[in-house]
Parts: sequence; C-alpha cells; structure tokens
Amino acid sequence: MSETDHKVHVALGERAYDILIGADVIDRAGALLAERFPGRRYGIITDDAVGKAQLPRLVASLDAAGLTHSTITLPHGESTKRWERLGEAVEGILAARLERGDLVIALGGGVIGDLAGFAASIARRGMDFVQIPTSLLAQVDSSVGGKTGINSPHGKNLIGAFHQPRLVLADLSALETLPPREFAAGYAEVVKYGLIDDEPFYFWLEDNRRAIFAGDRALRAEMVARCCAAKTRFVLADEKETGVRALLNLGHTFGHALEKATGYSDRLLHGEGVAIGMVLAHGFSAQLGLAPSQDTGRIAAHLQAAGLPTRIADIPGDLPPTSVLMDAIAQDKKVVRGALTFILTRGIGQAFIEKNVQPDVVRDYIEAMRKA
Repeated sequence: MSETDHKVHVALGERAYDILIGADVIDRAGALLAERFPGRRYGIITDDAVGKAQLPRLVASLDAAGLTHSTITLPHGESTKRWERLGEAVEGILAARLERGDLVIALGGGVIGDLAGFAASIARRGMDFVQIPTSLLAQVDSSVGGKTGINSPHGKNLIGAFHQPRLVLADLSALETLPPREFAAGYAEVVKYGLIDDEPFYFWLEDNRRAIFAGDRALRAEMVARCCAAKTRFVLADEKETGVRALLNLGHTFGHALEKATGYSDRLLHGEGVAIGMVLAHGFSAQLGLAPSQDTGRIAAHLQAAGLPTRIADIPGDLPPTSVLMDAIAQDKKVVRGALTFILTRGIGQAFIEKNVQPDVVRDYIEAMRKA
C-alpha cells in the first residue's frame, strides 16, 4: 500500500463493497481478486484504446495470481453504448463459458463500465462484476453506485439496470495516460459534487485545480476519494434514484440533450456536456431569481480554466433546432407523468430538485443561451 491509497466502503448490507483508490492498483488487482473471490474465473470487457494502455498490466497481474481469464474488446467511444455492442459483450461472456459464479471485469471508462455492468446484470440472469475505472469520470462517478446501461435513439442511459459491483479498483496511474481533453471532461463531474452540497470542496478545487491538473498524485487521490464518498452518501440514502440521488444529475438534463443533439460523438464528450449543463442550470436558476447571478460567472470561469466548454456556442458544428433539444429533455429519466424535473440551485453547494418546470420557460431560456 502506498501513501496515496484510500478506501471508501459502500455499506449496502449483503451487497456491500469497497472502493480502493491508489497508485498502480491495476498491478495489484490479481492478488486483490484472488484474496476476495477465490476460485473464480474472469471475463474482462474493455475497449480498443484502454486495451492498449492498461490491459497488459491487468493480464500480467491476473496471470501472476494464477487466475483464469478471457477478454472481450469493444470499440472506444460513446457510440459503443448500444444494443449491438451489448449483445457482443453478453455473447462473449457466454462463449467464454463463464458461469454465474464467475466475475466480469469492466476495464475502462464510463462507457465500458456502464455497458459491462449491464451485460453482467443480464448474462446468465445475473453475474457479479468488478469495476476497474481508467478515466477520471468513471473513477469519481459512473463506477460507483450500480447504475448500468446503454443509450437509446430516444435518449441517454434510458436502457439499463441497477446492479452494484462487488469491488471498485481506481488506479491513479491510469489517469496519467488520459488525453488532456478526457481528464478535463472527468473534472466536470468532480466540480459537480462541490456545486451540489459541498461548498468547501468547491473552494478546495479552486485552490488546487492547477496542481491536480499538473499531476499531483496525493491531491488526485484525495479528490477521487472525496468524490466517491459523496457519491456513496447519495447511493446509501437513495439507491434506486427515487429521491435525493437525483441531485447527482445537476447539469445533466441540459447536458444529455446536447449529447443526443451531437449524436453521442466526439464533438461533445459527456463531461463537456455536463460542464455546459451545469453553467446552464446555474444561469437558469439565476434567471428564475433563485440564485446569485455572479455564481454563474464564477463557475464558468473555473470550468473554462480547466479547459472545458461552458456555452452552447462552444460546441463545434451545427445543432438541431431547440425543439429537438426539448424533445430530448422530455425523455429525461427524471420526467414524471410528462412534467419536467430539473436540478436547480440557490447558490454554490445548494442544489435542489424542482418539479413541474414549465417547458415554455425552458425553451425560451435555451433559445437565448444559443445566442449567448
């Protein structure tokens, strides 16, 4: 164990699990898995980009521990989160003759974690799985809490299941191989936790952003651990997202609509959509007289300094009409009986759930923001 190691426990009774955060955790994965899950075989699901960077380390670790394994490699990118690739993953699990008592390993970012977790939830009517998140976004958000799934032409993450992992291994050294754009995209989800209900954490990020982006492992470890602890708190309070867990969607209603409008492509990464969405959510709250208008500028400046887009106009290429964005918002998973629900705010660290938001008010706001 190194000085950067942290452990966060997700206390879900018989389904409890640990999140282990530290340098070179992938190189220790075989020993950790052999100790915690003796006698299992493993099916690794990864993508072609992560496979080149991280798969050899994981394979060497599993081999050193004497663990039997096979690998299913999918294409990199958000467009992989669809039925066809899910089918490939499930058929790969079955072709490897993995049994219900064996384990699926999700090695990759949020796309692979979501898809592999969903595949594990339905293969042989449910298998255990382990998350090994290799992107910042996955380490601080999507690998924790058991939300798995794929996208639909109707919207993002509309097909899936709640299926908790058995273990999460967050390797800080994997972050050092990320392209700067992907690291920045993950940072948007980090900022989200401060904006929801932890103003001191947001101020801490303002103070430490430069060192975090420069590669300070101790600060990165603390950052990931604090985010995982925050996510765990919401999961324990509301595992199936029927109440307060919806706060974790701050900025996501706008962001998901923009992702759909760009075809889930590299034009707009998920974290970039969230960054724009959080600024829009704060600006919308200010327009409604709920939040100080200066907060919107402060947040936008922070995200811009991290290399993130903060305006709709920052998205390259043309976007469809506002009516198409509104159609995507109407398919948001927080919609209840057709009524729009948004995560709004009264200021930094003061997010809340607002139901029955009027569509015409949202439409007019988006129209204005497209010109800003």
